[in-house]
Amino acid sequence: MIESSVLSPKPCLVIGLAGTIAAGKSTVGQILVEAGASHCDGDKLVHKLYDPGTPGFDRVVAAFGKDVIGADGYIDRKALGAKVFGKPAEMNRLTTAMGSITEAIKGVIDGWRAELPAEGVGVMEAVNLMEPGYARWCDQVWLIGVDDAVAKERLIETRGMSPEEADQRIGAMIPLERRAPGADWVYKNNGSIEELREAVLAELARIRAAHSAGKLPESNFEPWWQAFVTENRENLKKTGVVLADEV
Repeated sequence: MIESSVLSPKPCLVIGLAGTIAAGKSTVGQILVEAGASHCDGDKLVHKLYDPGTPGFDRVVAAFGKDVIGADGYIDRKALGAKVFGKPAEMNRLTTAMGSITEAIKGVIDGWRAELPAEGVGVMEAVNLMEPGYARWCDQVWLIGVDDAVAKERLIETRGMSPEEADQRIGAMIPLERRAPGADWVYKNNGSIEELREAVLAELARIRAAHSAGKLPESNFEPWWQAFVTENRENLKKTGVVLADEV
C-alpha cells in the first residue's frame, strides 16, 4: 500500500481545486482569494518552469525547436500545444523537458503548511490536480463541473473557439463523473456568478468551521487515488508524469 504524504497535524486548511473546461474553476479561485485565501494557479506555476532564462526553457526549445518561441521571447504555448496535444510520446518529452511539476506544486503547499496561521486557507488550483496525486497534499478537494452544452457556449463566446474546436476540447477532458468520487465537494456551475459565489462561500464557511473544531473528515481523495493509480500507473508514467508518491 502506498503511504500518504499529507502532513499531519495540519496547521492550516488547504483546498485542492479542480474542474472541467469552462466550468468556472478560476472564478471559484478568485472568490476564495476575495474571502482571504492564499491561491496558487498550478497551471501558471508550470508555465514558469520554462520561462526565458530557466533550464526548462532551454530544454523545451532543444526538444521542440526554436519555432515554439513567440515574438515576446517566451514559449508560445499555442504553438507548443499543437506539437503535443493528443500525442502521449510528445507530451512525455515536454513533461521531461520542463522539470518537476510535482515538486513545484508540493513546494507551494509545504510553504503554506509552514507559514500560514491555523485559520489560514491555501487553494491549489490545477487542471490535472487529481490524476497525478497532487490532491493528496490537500485537506479537501473541490471539483467544479458544467454541462457540455453550457461549456461549449462559453468556449465560443469567451475564448473565440469555433464549434468544432470547442467540441474537441470538451471531448478531450476527463468526465466529471469519473473524478467525482475522489472529491469532497462537487458543484455544477451552470448558473449565474451570484449563485456560484453563494455556494462557494457557504461551503468554505462549513469546512472552515469543521477544521477549526478539529472535525473535518478525511478527504475522499486518497482511496479514490489509490484505486486510480493502481490501474493507471503505467499509462501515467508514459506521459512523463512524476506521481505524488514518487516525490
